[in-house]
Amino acid sequence: MLKGIDNRLNAEVLSCLRAMGHGDVLILCDTNFPADSVARDTQLGYLLRMENLTAAEAANAVLSVLPLDTFVDDFAGRMEIVGDPVTVPPVQAEVQAEIDAAEGKPRPMIGIERFAFYDMARQAYAVIQTGERRFYGCFMLRKGVIPPGE
Repeated sequence: MLKGIDNRLNAEVLSCLRAMGHGDVLILCDTNFPADSVARDTQLGYLLRMENLTAAEAANAVLSVLPLDTFVDDFAGRMEIVGDPVTVPPVQAEVQAEIDAAEGKPRPMIGIERFAFYDMARQAYAVIQTGERRFYGCFMLRKGVIPPGE
């Protein structure tokens, strides 16, 4: 345990988040996502797990230490529902609420078509698989910067 660090963030996840740089992409995925095979193609090269957490719980923990990119519109994204890309299911609404809380204002995620999401995930820095069992609990987060102190 460390003071001031969310105890849901394990050592491997913390190390990965610290190593990422501005613009690097992190994938948070559900239990149905082909996480292990996709993670082998990422910069990190292996799968990270936060398997006892929902997508929203994992997003909350990650966003407690990871700034989101403020320079781009695709700072965060959600996997679109096949055949219904505009519908936002409850699992995605919950993660959107975590993003809005972390940002201090509403900042909508972009939608990413399913196979485009898989392609993006393979190019990501890392993949974290959560314990989320609801469908379409897959998200992209792009790391931002922390400005110098006053």
